[in-house]
Amino acid sequence: MKAKDFIFFLIAFVIVLPFLPFSAFEHFQTSFLYNEEHWIVTSFLKFALLATLGEVIGLRIRTGNYYEKGFGLIPRMLVWGVLGWTIKIAFVVYAAGIPVLVEKYFWITGAKNSMMYKDIFEAHEHGLGGVRFLSAFLISTIMNLTYAPVMMTFHKITDTHIVQQGGSFLKFFKPIPIRKIFPTINWDLQWNFIFKKTIPLFWIPMQTINFMVASEYRVVIAAFLGIVLGVLLSVVTPKK
Repeated sequence: MKAKDFIFFLIAFVIVLPFLPFSAFEHFQTSFLYNEEHWIVTSFLKFALLATLGEVIGLRIRTGNYYEKGFGLIPRMLVWGVLGWTIKIAFVVYAAGIPVLVEKYFWITGAKNSMMYKDIFEAHEHGLGGVRFLSAFLISTIMNLTYAPVMMTFHKITDTHIVQQGGSFLKFFKPIPIRKIFPTINWDLQWNFIFKKTIPLFWIPMQTINFMVASEYRVVIAAFLGIVLGVLLSVVTPKK
């Protein structure tokens, strides 16, 4: 292990530590970090820190460095923080709306009630464990087939914009030339890997599990999954 790897893992450990279920952080987690009253701040922080961490790890795998000129660490954190808001909103909307849809039009009795319980274990105690699992799967599937591709494409556009502006924080706020960036996206990678493989094989199963747990943990779990995605992308992106 090189010195830079040791330093990075030390920094990463410090970032991740408050999110872990240690008693020393219990008050901080219940009063702030996992308290949904503070979702605007915490959703931003969770993705700004954890999802960006995944991108840094991906950069290390691709280039051998944790940072390089033009990477734009702060702009990437800003983008992920804003996406964290949209992800939190999507979780709430889909978790509330899809059970209503499937119960009314697909005759899945108990879908709404199953999602009212804290997690699948509590739902199981009331005889709705199987329905909670099915509801979580349908929420995850519909969300990942509708919201996720739009979010992923927008994130790719902002990534390209950051690179084009040399990673500058100030230049990042220039209007994003979406019409010009859109056709330059590597659609072979975006479609054949991001959409066709990660959505059905990674995101739908993982988010199914996510919708089986308590709602206050869903955003942070999704942010941790962003770290995994950063590693996956580094594997399929050509190394420099």
